[in-house]
Amino acid sequence: SSFAPQRIEIQKLRQGNNLILGFSIGGGIDQDPGQNPFSEDKTDKVNGWDMTMVTHDKARKRLTKKNEDVVRLLVTRKSLEEAVKQSMGGFPRP
Repeated sequence: SSFAPQRIEIQKLRQGNNLILGFSIGGGIDQDPGQNPFSEDKTDKVNGWDMTMVTHDKARKRLTKKNEDVVRLLVTRKSLEEAVKQSMGGFPRP
């Protein structure tokens, strides 16, 4: 399958005195990937920090740092073509 790196910048949302991401954080090297079979995005870096070998808890803490109102992600994501093929149950042609 084909994966494409992508840079994503997220402005955290203000909720009272808290800054929130607006999405759920899943995964980590200590999590079972079979629990979330349709999520193939891999977060490689968060604000320059290597995230490839961190636990779920460390990833959550890095993403929710209180003094950072912007999160810059480097994400490896399944290419759109591959994602469409998978969603339609198609297989690559020989």
